[in-house]
Amino acid sequence: MDRITRRELLRQAGATGALALGTPGIAAAAPQAIAPPTPNPPKTESQSAENYPHPPGVFINRPLTQVSKAADALLDDMEGRNCDFFWNEASPRTGLVRDRAKVAGVSLSRVASIAATGFGLSALCIASKRNYLRPIDCEERVEKTLAFLLEECPHEHGFLYHFIDIESGQRLFGSELSSIDTSLLLCGVLHCRQYFTGNARIQALATTFYRRIDWQWMMNGGTTLSMGWLPDLGFLKHRWDIYAELTTMYLLAIGSPTHPIPAQTWESVQRPVVSYGGIDYISGVAPIFIHQYPQAWCDYRDVRDRHANYFTNSIAATRAHQLWCLVLSQRFPWIDQNLWGITASDSRQGYRVWGGPPSMGPLDGTLAPCAAAGSLVFLPAECSHVLLSMKETLGDKLYGRYGFADAFQLKANWVGSDVIGINVGIGLLMAENLRNGFVWECFMKNREVTHAMREVAFHPDPDAYKQVL
Repeated sequence: MDRITRRELLRQAGATGALALGTPGIAAAAPQAIAPPTPNPPKTESQSAENYPHPPGVFINRPLTQVSKAADALLDDMEGRNCDFFWNEASPRTGLVRDRAKVAGVSLSRVASIAATGFGLSALCIASKRNYLRPIDCEERVEKTLAFLLEECPHEHGFLYHFIDIESGQRLFGSELSSIDTSLLLCGVLHCRQYFTGNARIQALATTFYRRIDWQWMMNGGTTLSMGWLPDLGFLKHRWDIYAELTTMYLLAIGSPTHPIPAQTWESVQRPVVSYGGIDYISGVAPIFIHQYPQAWCDYRDVRDRHANYFTNSIAATRAHQLWCLVLSQRFPWIDQNLWGITASDSRQGYRVWGGPPSMGPLDGTLAPCAAAGSLVFLPAECSHVLLSMKETLGDKLYGRYGFADAFQLKANWVGSDVIGINVGIGLLMAENLRNGFVWECFMKNREVTHAMREVAFHPDPDAYKQVL
């Protein structure tokens, strides 16, 4: 999409003409009203973003390349606290993880999230590898979790309900069987299958869980996956048909050993191009997390398909998000190069799905640490600096036993009282991937995933390290 240059805007807005006077010997024409000068049109968000220069950065896909020792120390401490969340806020019997928990005090909620449980399974792999928790305890918890998911937790065609009771697994809030949340859970399951290779029961449980999921059923006769299913109403009308946090889900479905969907479904997803501040990238209109979740487990760094290198695409999206936040500083002056990042999060008015660009939701200057933490692998120096600045600015008010609180608003002196499992999880996995690539390395050993990538024409990207933004 071509963007209008500032010179063209001035030319369009500043065209003028001279007032014609009566010519001698000819009757003067009736006087004409002089039109008021046309004001310059207001700048769009994207045009405003061009006023914020940013230094060029090479797309470098190597861990710790741009991260200071202080930032690495913070990430190590944050990861340990994040793992404590996934250990403490899970049922010891079922392994299901609470959707959210209190920053301080005891959490009594029985609401578990299957997506948070998927992040939690990967957290147990990280905790075992780094000795944040005793490895034997992590292995036993994984085994119990997989056994419950497979043998006791209610499901339909292998798909699980979005929110379930932490002890029984029963459906809560009339929630849907969720294709994307089941996929996030499956990512954690397959991560455990590869990490705990010496445990035959974990291997068998994880493989059986994957084989049970009927992806063909979730297609519901269409060319793309349905977003979900309700017992009383059937399939949801909306589909996963526009670029979002869906890429790894489609690979899991295409690579299924028992119920694979056609590889052509990969091409059925629309990939609209967004242009912001001179940066073009593929994206749906959604918070920044759509560029984070699909890359938490699947390693797209050195490969591309017919459309894009999705890793460098997410770098571009994160850079655009940073510029968008700086434009917002005109409304919320506490946002700057040190403090930025907005994604679906808590607020003073409750949970909000907001973000940009383009701006979406009732923005009020609330910042979410997970916006930067979840993009650590894309802009290491910038995102790690933001996390350091947030901790230095708010200290223990923001950074506690489970790491960062979910959100804060500086002008109101407000810090959220909760952490949210999926927001904790994305920061944990991306911090680990930045530091040593562990989650990527482990997950990509799943042959079903690499088979699916070949099926949809992924191939080495010779330009992966050459692009400059």
